[in-house]
Amino acid sequence: MGFKCGIVGLPNVGKSTLFNAITASEQAAAANYPFCTINPNTGTVTVPDARIDKLVELEKPAKIVPATIQFEDIAGLVEGASKNEGLGNKFLAHIRDVDAIAHVVRCFDDPNVIHVSGSVNPERDIRIIQTELALKDLETVTKRIEKSEKLARGGDKEEKLRVEILNGLKAILDDVKPARLYEVEPQNDYIVRELGLLTRKPVLYVANVGEGDLPGGNQYSEIVKRVAAEEGAEMVVISSKIEGEIARLGDPERKEFMEGLGLTESGLDRLIHAGYKLLGLRTYFTAGPKEVRAWTIRAGDTAPVAAGKIHSDFEKGFIRAETISYEDYVAHGGEVGAKEAGRMRTEGKDYIVQDGDVMHFRFNV
Repeated sequence: MGFKCGIVGLPNVGKSTLFNAITASEQAAAANYPFCTINPNTGTVTVPDARIDKLVELEKPAKIVPATIQFEDIAGLVEGASKNEGLGNKFLAHIRDVDAIAHVVRCFDDPNVIHVSGSVNPERDIRIIQTELALKDLETVTKRIEKSEKLARGGDKEEKLRVEILNGLKAILDDVKPARLYEVEPQNDYIVRELGLLTRKPVLYVANVGEGDLPGGNQYSEIVKRVAAEEGAEMVVISSKIEGEIARLGDPERKEFMEGLGLTESGLDRLIHAGYKLLGLRTYFTAGPKEVRAWTIRAGDTAPVAAGKIHSDFEKGFIRAETISYEDYVAHGGEVGAKEAGRMRTEGKDYIVQDGDVMHFRFNV
């Protein structure tokens, strides 16, 4: 699994249409009325990576396992969701389980598609969602402070520290700002992390534009771009309708269709790449005649941590990692050629795995 991404937004912003397109499915009902998505729809897509295709070409393995991303289409939120307006808290809870949030913002005019607030206004729409998530987090933090204050009065030092940190966090949320803006000492991060706050999750803005506004966007998407820049967030311009058409085409037709629109890659590809950048994700590979597989790790992960993605025993009993860069692996025709050319390295426990490394782990449990 690459990462788990929750797709959120106001009703009728093109959220479910986008979900249907990127998962090439009809799992989410894309109807012209609020709350048509009653349950979070889940879809898994393959991470596009030309490197795995090349490794498969070299190894001709019996099995291919690319990296994947799980998308969850979460029902449209409305103003007052934190107080159970619309479908309310039921759907805010679904967001807690994701690694990142893709916030779809309507950036197109269409008189035939109702806007829940009556007009297209990206900044207002973004603030509505942000406010509802912040209010829900404020409720969570306030309840935890009340509990901790009782324990602190009994002399519990850790709870005194927790009260101090959470009151600082509460001040941020009181100002309707996201929890991710609150800085806490690394050794105390667990106090905030254990709350599973919605506004602490990384956000990727998706400006959903009309077909005629690709690839550069329009005046609405420029507003989304500015807001994303102010927050240090990632942002991509996508047309849900166009993504739906791309999903239905075969490879040759898809390439020709995208070229006609001035696109070098699909919106899904751009969304995935932005998500990887947002979360600081990297890919390493294991390759051989039995299987070629892509594994997802975080930037800075060491060789034992990467080995643990395969099996916890690999991390516990880690001895060494036989490592070849992707470039060397391809240039020398695979593991044997790279080894003969002296391009295989033996790396130890402190080695920071690099994006594209092809690895074989030695371990003993």
